[in-house]
Amino acid sequence: MLVVIEINPISENKELSFCPEKGDKMPEVSVVMPCLNEEKTVGVCIKKCLKVFKENNIDGEVIVVDNGSVDNSPRVARETGAKVVFEPRKGYGRAYLRGFSEAGGEYIITLDADGQHNPQDIPRFYRYLKHEGYDLVIGFRSKESSLGSTSPFNQYLGNPILSKILNLFFCTNFSDITSGYRGFRRSALERLDLRCRGMELAPEILIKASKKGLGILEIPIEVKQRVCGKSKLSPLYDGWGTFRLMILFAPTWLFFIPGILFFVIGLFLIFAILSGHLTVWGIEFGLHPMIFGAFLAILGLQVITFGIQSKIYVDWIGLESRDTITNFVKRNFTVEKGSLVGGLIFIAGVGGLIYIFNKFVATRSIDEIRLLLLSMTLTVIGLQIIFSAWFLSIFDLVLGKMEEVT
Repeated sequence: MLVVIEINPISENKELSFCPEKGDKMPEVSVVMPCLNEEKTVGVCIKKCLKVFKENNIDGEVIVVDNGSVDNSPRVARETGAKVVFEPRKGYGRAYLRGFSEAGGEYIITLDADGQHNPQDIPRFYRYLKHEGYDLVIGFRSKESSLGSTSPFNQYLGNPILSKILNLFFCTNFSDITSGYRGFRRSALERLDLRCRGMELAPEILIKASKKGLGILEIPIEVKQRVCGKSKLSPLYDGWGTFRLMILFAPTWLFFIPGILFFVIGLFLIFAILSGHLTVWGIEFGLHPMIFGAFLAILGLQVITFGIQSKIYVDWIGLESRDTITNFVKRNFTVEKGSLVGGLIFIAGVGGLIYIFNKFVATRSIDEIRLLLLSMTLTVIGLQIIFSAWFLSIFDLVLGKMEEVT
């Protein structure tokens, strides 16, 4: 469940004071900061984090993940009091995954090393994770609180559009899907099984957290303008990567909706023209739309089959809980039932082809082109259903065996 609360992010900081019990070995809070050529700001960010820890009696550590800096960022970070680890493989996601693996805290907070995030917000994240029981806390940037912190394209087009698409695809209500200021419970982070290596990690976290039913909270934050250096974000490349990830994680939108649309339109064109011409807005259509309909019907069924395979796979890896479509397929689309249904359709199609062939032998001409198209389409669709039933049976068997092994 996603909750958005409207509070003043500055005034609330002054009221927070925590006295957590300190562990013997590990800190309670780990702040993870990816860093790439931020020598002028990373030290300031670390000092502010350590100051916040001291003022609020938080047992914390700062982990700076250097992602291939060519300046003095690692030295500055180490001298300022942070633990520095190196991830030579470039990528926003790789840097964070490396930092997560090094973090010792029960609560992990991520923020940028460019000085745009305010470390004074750390106690707020800490409070909601520890005392309010949330698994994931996201700092969202309103237009008013982040003016000038990013390009107008990202602020008014990129992030809002991507956020709306993710909310549509996954039935969520996130305000800011690309914010890097976040807090996690370690136990929740471990459940997400994160894989993305680039900027797509940000939406991957939200998608998987929503799918797994984690307790999610959004809190408003202020973001400052970058005082030096330049953003590592590539709007077009990273935007496309985020959109691609959302599509791949949403088989219904990628396969089922276009597949069903193609299939239904295709069947409509076939049967509407089977007995004569089709008239639309006074325009009479003959045989050619029926040919196009046969193409759409075959294509649509193939896309639907891919969608079924994708849903079974994402259900197996735990990305998506089993829904109505997956349950229906598991229960009804067995190799026996699929072969029976596909076989009947195939027989009907072959029967039509045999009839036309016999008529051709007798008359040496083919007059019933519409029936020929219908018969060919039914033959192909029948074979598709049979082969799909067998493939899905093998697919399910292999996944089941892999599950037993793991």
